[in-house]
Amino acid sequence: MSLEKKYYMTKEGKEKLEKELEYLKTERRQEVVERIKIARGFGDLSENSEYDAAKDEQAFVEQRITQLEKMIRNAVIIENDENNNTVSLGKSVTFIELPDGEEETYTIVGSAEADPFEGKISNDSPMAKSLLGKEVGSEVTVSTPGGDIQVKIIKVE
Repeated sequence: MSLEKKYYMTKEGKEKLEKELEYLKTERRQEVVERIKIARGFGDLSENSEYDAAKDEQAFVEQRITQLEKMIRNAVIIENDENNNTVSLGKSVTFIELPDGEEETYTIVGSAEADPFEGKISNDSPMAKSLLGKEVGSEVTVSTPGGDIQVKIIKVE
């Protein structure tokens, strides 16, 4: 038996996943079942694109439910420590790209919560892996798909 992957997340992140799961189970699942019932009324199922689309959506919803249940079951809540000098999971880190880059701020979260458009990067990303454990004032080399970059950590909170 293999060990299941742990999903690191904030308390808020877990609550968001639980809400999505509840919605999928109580509302979305029923909506899809209704679409399937309606599509069955359109005739021959072998040539019924509405039916095929509804069945595909049903498979997607069920897969997402299974995924969310696994993530919630294996959630590890990130506890925020009081050390605001060291980059760790759940903290926001502000840095500048050297030699003259702009200031950037990201919150390092588990993969289940990552959303780069909201400034949340996964602890599995190259950027986060390079920054984790480093302190304010540190200059760090980050390997990116576009090549290595140098950054200086200016704030952790």
